Amino acid sequence: MSNKLPLQGTRVINFGWVWAGPVVGQTLGFLGAEVLKIESRARVDMTRNLPPFAEGIADPNRSLSNHACWAGNGSVTIDLKHAEGRALALRLIAESDVVIENFGPGVMERLGFGYEALRAVKDDIILFSMPAAGLYGPLEHVRTYGLSLTSLTGLDSLVGYKGEAPIPVENAYSDPFAGIFGGFAILTALHHRRRSGQGQHIDFSQQEAVMQMVGPAYMDYLFNGRSGAPKGNEHPTGAMAPHGVFPCGGNDRWIAIAIAGDNEWAALVEVMGRPEWAIDAALATTDGRLRAIDRIHEAIAAWSLSFDAHALAERLQASGIAASSVLKVADLLEDPHYRARGTFIEVTHPLGFRETIYGPYVKLSRTPARVSPGPVMGQDNDRAFLEILKLPPEEYQRLKDARVIH
Repeated sequence: MSNKLPLQGTRVINFGWVWAGPVVGQTLGFLGAEVLKIESRARVDMTRNLPPFAEGIADPNRSLSNHACWAGNGSVTIDLKHAEGRALALRLIAESDVVIENFGPGVMERLGFGYEALRAVKDDIILFSMPAAGLYGPLEHVRTYGLSLTSLTGLDSLVGYKGEAPIPVENAYSDPFAGIFGGFAILTALHHRRRSGQGQHIDFSQQEAVMQMVGPAYMDYLFNGRSGAPKGNEHPTGAMAPHGVFPCGGNDRWIAIAIAGDNEWAALVEVMGRPEWAIDAALATTDGRLRAIDRIHEAIAAWSLSFDAHALAERLQASGIAASSVLKVADLLEDPHYRARGTFIEVTHPLGFRETIYGPYVKLSRTPARVSPGPVMGQDNDRAFLEILKLPPEEYQRLKDARVIH
């Protein structure tokens, strides 16, 4: 029985930048692929300049944020402004299986790396393109980052306090969401190639990927004619009541409680000690509770405030109620569940310092994922140019001196 990683022997050239593209490489790297990210000191990726920096030294190789986002990617430095640099990149592609890019439409073609150009050097290549809104359509040339994608998909229109103006999603969560989603799109293409011998160009719209999160509101509008608006923490389609986040004892401590049916409501009433307001027969059904949702939420908030969030969550869960304490970022590293699953791991970076990065979110029983920290710029240059391309050492040095490899 073989225990080699599923993508061992698969090579990926990753032109992806910022966060979304590198997370595609990270996902494939967890599965054993050799991922070589193409970057250059002539145009340093913006995430390499994000603090905090290891040991307080502001250096593109020491961005801790970058190392977490790019874990699993290697690094090959090629300045693509040089014709020789573009030729080197094509030669690497000819020795690879997958190419990733998250530029705007047309950029790869202008570089000479359009799909037909790649097929000319590797007929069964898989090109994974992940522009903001796809490779065609009225929005094909729109430029976005993770934050603006949530506006483009309608998600921001649903976020905010009840009855008030929208508050856009503050984190670019769409980047890793689309990156992981994209990794599995590539797995599908690799499976197809193994069966048919054919590569393909994957048109992966980040907009359409993120739009999956708007599904309940879309269906509510389609079937009920209701256009969603900010509702705070209430259930978006009114399927649960109560459904919210409530204050607990301590500094900025909260608990999330979601009641999916009448039996769970009865259990919550018992845990609360059957207060008079809660045993009102009008609240025995979801419809009745929805009509009184503001009053119910206010009363639960007054009750929950005297409890420790973790202890209350355990008590509610023991009664069959969906509840969880709201973790702060500072809680994550010590959370027993995350620790047991290796969600965050400590590694030694090639420069010698210890750092914490994401552990593998792909967990296979026979083949544990391979995890490595985000790369030092150019750490795989020798591998790429001397081993894969077999450049003569003097030619390799010339290209470095000319800052083609840079």
